Amino acid sequence: MVSVLLLVGIAVAVFVGYNIGGSSTGVAFGPAVGSRITGKTLAAVLFTGFALLGGWTVGREVVTTMGGEIVPSSQFTLVASVVVLFFTGLSLLISNLFGVPASTSMTAVGAIVGLGVVTDSLNETVMFGIVSAWIVAPLVAFWAGVVIGRYIYPHLNARISFGRLENGLLRLDRSGTIPRPVLQEGATTRDLVGAAVVLLVACYNAFSAGASNVANAVAPLIGSNAITVEQGVLIAVGAMAIGAFTIARRTLDTVGDGITDLPILAAILVSLVAATIITILSNLGIPASLAVSMTSCIIGLGWGRSSRSVTLTDAAGSAIEGEGRPDFSVSALAAEGGDDGGPPAGPTVGDLATAEAPTGSSPTAASSGGVPKIGEEEPDELPTDDLFDAAATGRIVTMWLLTPTVSALGSYLV
Repeated sequence: MVSVLLLVGIAVAVFVGYNIGGSSTGVAFGPAVGSRITGKTLAAVLFTGFALLGGWTVGREVVTTMGGEIVPSSQFTLVASVVVLFFTGLSLLISNLFGVPASTSMTAVGAIVGLGVVTDSLNETVMFGIVSAWIVAPLVAFWAGVVIGRYIYPHLNARISFGRLENGLLRLDRSGTIPRPVLQEGATTRDLVGAAVVLLVACYNAFSAGASNVANAVAPLIGSNAITVEQGVLIAVGAMAIGAFTIARRTLDTVGDGITDLPILAAILVSLVAATIITILSNLGIPASLAVSMTSCIIGLGWGRSSRSVTLTDAAGSAIEGEGRPDFSVSALAAEGGDDGGPPAGPTVGDLATAEAPTGSSPTAASSGGVPKIGEEEPDELPTDDLFDAAATGRIVTMWLLTPTVSALGSYLV
């Protein structure tokens, strides 16, 4: 019976890891695949390698927290571990059916909380720290995005060009005895440097995903001493790899096709901010959501960009006088798929900028690297389209709250 339960537990853990790999690969390598810097197979290989590195190093801290600090490890009997993992996977499945990326960390912690409440063993101090991080991390990501969008992004976008390379970056030159990789026709050294940056950021995102998500798939089994930490990391990353090589191809298509809506430069900046926040929290042993932090940063970036039409002094004066409130047009990221009725793929910056030149500046200004000063840009030159889909955003936030609630309630009742 123990062997059967263990096999069931591992099977459920693999299912959870499979879903994590499918969604995280698209988030990490979507810009690289969409801009034709790398193919889907190489993206899956790189994702697996760096997720393993993140899980094997930083991810151990999160495993310790989820496997024995939220509730004592003694509560993780094999049966309890299977129940916790089952409702984690079920809740993620419900979210996927709605086409909304769920917070895996919040869902997994919710299932563990259900176990802790019913056994009266929940460590409230640890949970207070985790919930505090869940509140602070998105706020930090949002305001980092505001600062970047208002003060940094326009200048970088005027000087750095990231575009699609329809035929890829490299090709094999077979004219010699030994084939060697050379740049495609039309590709420049600048494209090569830009591609290297995009790939490095993608690998960093994969590292962060491994660090934060390995525990979500196997922490209960490790807490029950059914498997070791090393075995758990290998099982989780192996399952994530299966997802990366299979269902991730769809998420890579979705994210890749949306690169025109989310400029590659914006994707790089958002990924750096979100991955850094999650890596720091993972190193502290705090499970947190990469998707939530990334979404918050994207919204902040769009809002910061659209607020450049007024200075802080003018905004403060208008607020005090109550007159002429400036139009900040909260240009955040609309979830994709609105026109055809399909599920949203995630927020996008929209026409915040193109991959070649910044919105709101003339071609001359863009080519010379000039960016209008804050307060000198006209509101109608900034992104004022309906880029913030309130309905889609509401659905995303609702599912972020619903999935951990379902996992906690199901775990509690069983």
